Amino acid sequence: MNLRAAVVAAVLVALTPVAPALAGPPAGDRGDTPDQGLFLTVSGADESWIRGVRLHCAPEPYGPHPDAKGACAALARVGGDLDRLAGRSRACTKRSEPVTVGADGTWKGRAVDWSRTYGNACLLDAATGPVFRF
Repeated sequence: MNLRAAVVAAVLVALTPVAPALAGPPAGDRGDTPDQGLFLTVSGADESWIRGVRLHCAPEPYGPHPDAKGACAALARVGGDLDRLAGRSRACTKRSEPVTVGADGTWKGRAVDWSRTYGNACLLDAATGPVFRF
């Protein structure tokens, strides 16, 4: 490479703007695979109403879930297996007002596609604890 080409290359490198790294979602627990988190939903009978929120737990709880820390702790206790969630025992009425909940996304790099229907909101809360309290 001649001197002129070297100078032109050096000037081009010096003039190239340096873009700051864009902050993306935190890396999951499997190498650098991003953990998309879980999109949690709660809906009324016949989907007469629905609400949802994204929950991120890795590397630490964050996102719009009102109790992300509690929800992530509950999921961690059961290894992300929503069927094993241990809510707390409580008295609930037998009134039938079904609510359906769902979780879709990833938990520590593992795909999750889960849903259940509970007889009413009290039974849901008793079974799932803070995970679906939003």
